[in-house]
Amino acid sequence: MQSHAIEMAQVAAAARTGTGRFNMYAGIHKALRAFMVDTLIAVGRADPTDDADVSHAAAQVEELVALCASHVAHENNFVHPALEARCPGVAQPVAQEHEQHLRHIAHLRDAAQALLALEAIEREPALQALYLALALFVADNFQHMHAEETVHNSALWAAYSDAELIGFHDALLATIPPAEMMLVMRWMLPQLNAPERLGVMQGMRAGAPAPVFEGMLTGTKGLLNPQDWAKLARGLGLQPEPGLVA
Repeated sequence: MQSHAIEMAQVAAAARTGTGRFNMYAGIHKALRAFMVDTLIAVGRADPTDDADVSHAAAQVEELVALCASHVAHENNFVHPALEARCPGVAQPVAQEHEQHLRHIAHLRDAAQALLALEAIEREPALQALYLALALFVADNFQHMHAEETVHNSALWAAYSDAELIGFHDALLATIPPAEMMLVMRWMLPQLNAPERLGVMQGMRAGAPAPVFEGMLTGTKGLLNPQDWAKLARGLGLQPEPGLVA
């Protein structure tokens, strides 16, 4: 109990250290956690006798692990070099975990694809095996993301200014294809708190062509509950729908 209390105090201290600082991990990790949990639930409740159910679960697993593989590449190409440049060795444990995650991703992708070729009678044990393997992957990733948001963030905040961190982040975002960005936003925007969501949309309005921003705004409205949409609309200077209280 005492060690748990100490750990929680350390987590709280790490969070306070970043108050007011640019946090490049926060949004994407909220998206990944939500996507992982939703996918785990989808696999766990998939009906092995229902072709459409199984196909949907398998497709969502493949979409998730493809995004996870891309996320690993983004961190390896942009975040880890920045850490190594001014905080040598800090990223090494997580870099090794990335290699393990890529092997796990390949296994999950193969298992999801194999489901589609099975007869209905064979699907139940295969779905259960996929569910258990995915649960371990999610558990590993939750711990992994915790290390990044505490250890890595503390190192980045100590070594770089916010302007430098935003520069790294913008360079990373510039490499993401539109389809991947849309998928990330689908899972990120509903999970952000209101100030975070407003900041993302203000940044998009400032940096994206007007039709792209309008399309994202329309899509975002369909993802949010009425109260969250009203807060976002007010923050962006839009007229919220009558009767909504932000």
